Amino acid sequence: MSAKFLPCGVYHEDYKHDHAFWQTKFVKGKMILLFLLTFVFIPMSAGSYWLSVCNQIGYTVLCALGVQLLIGYTGLITLGHAAFVAVGAYTSTLLVLQFHWPQFFLDWGLAYPFSIIVAGLTAGLWSVLFGLPSAKVKGFYLILTTMAAQFITVDFILTQYVSQIGGRGQAFSLPPGTIKIGPWIIDDEVKVYYLMAVLVTLMVFALANLVRSRPGRAWIAIRDNDISAEVMGINIVWYKLLAFFVAGFMAGIAGAFWVSNTAALSPEHFTWSWSLWLVGVILIGGVGSVDGIIFGSIFMVLVMELLQMATIYLGDFFPQLMMKFLYVKESAFGLAICAFLIYEPRGLSYRWWQIKNYFNLWPFSY
Repeated sequence: MSAKFLPCGVYHEDYKHDHAFWQTKFVKGKMILLFLLTFVFIPMSAGSYWLSVCNQIGYTVLCALGVQLLIGYTGLITLGHAAFVAVGAYTSTLLVLQFHWPQFFLDWGLAYPFSIIVAGLTAGLWSVLFGLPSAKVKGFYLILTTMAAQFITVDFILTQYVSQIGGRGQAFSLPPGTIKIGPWIIDDEVKVYYLMAVLVTLMVFALANLVRSRPGRAWIAIRDNDISAEVMGINIVWYKLLAFFVAGFMAGIAGAFWVSNTAALSPEHFTWSWSLWLVGVILIGGVGSVDGIIFGSIFMVLVMELLQMATIYLGDFFPQLMMKFLYVKESAFGLAICAFLIYEPRGLSYRWWQIKNYFNLWPFSY
């Protein structure tokens, strides 16, 4: 019985097969089940609340993809990634609300899809601007540069100038019916969920392929030893800037998605704490792992949701607890980071890898 499930047989006969994502029928079957779970079972069975939780998980995944690329695969520490998410969100919003599109663009629902692409490109170029110092500095000094991106972009440019466009004050209102893709108006949690699921699938697939390509191998070489990489002929400045562009592009896509999930856009959605949160996601999920992005996002969002439920329940007995939930949330975030760094430094993805190996090698798992 067990033989047909074990990965026995003749594999890796050519380069294409060696680099295939799904190399056995069993793995392909698991991916089909995952597809059905994502696109059929969850949207059909989950209620509005849990769909909103799934949308928050997907948004976290989209934001953390760029952080994983910079920190996990290129070794460039960033603490200002929320700035590039904000650039993407505001670019998409301004294009949808302020730009005078041709009438057929509006009739066919092309304005928002086009704004997603432009948001990604704009955030990518803005990310390259703040990635330029990486050609000369690294480590602590690069951290300060990315922090400067956060404060300059969000606290100065977006808050003081961009948010004032159109006389709206600090927030852009997004009335129902504003976000439209073709004939479909994104106006409920189910439609937002499907948009999220498609974007997450595309972006995860893109990152997984990128890290297996020539730029991906160059990024990993730079991460492991940039001097050796340069000696081997790798143009480290070019590939560092390329990493910043791709990370910024993914952040811009995340910001454009967030526009569909909110009724009003404000700089308060992109605080520096969100940049720290994204770093925590990949630390808990696993640095240098695409799976780690998903596991870390699920863990962080679900833990905070459960913590909020517990706070609401205990609020009947301790009324002050509800008023201090933000401090409770930040404390839980810090404790989670410390616990994982001490007891599971390789993250949840490493534990998942061990579980898969145990299953594949059974009954000889020892």
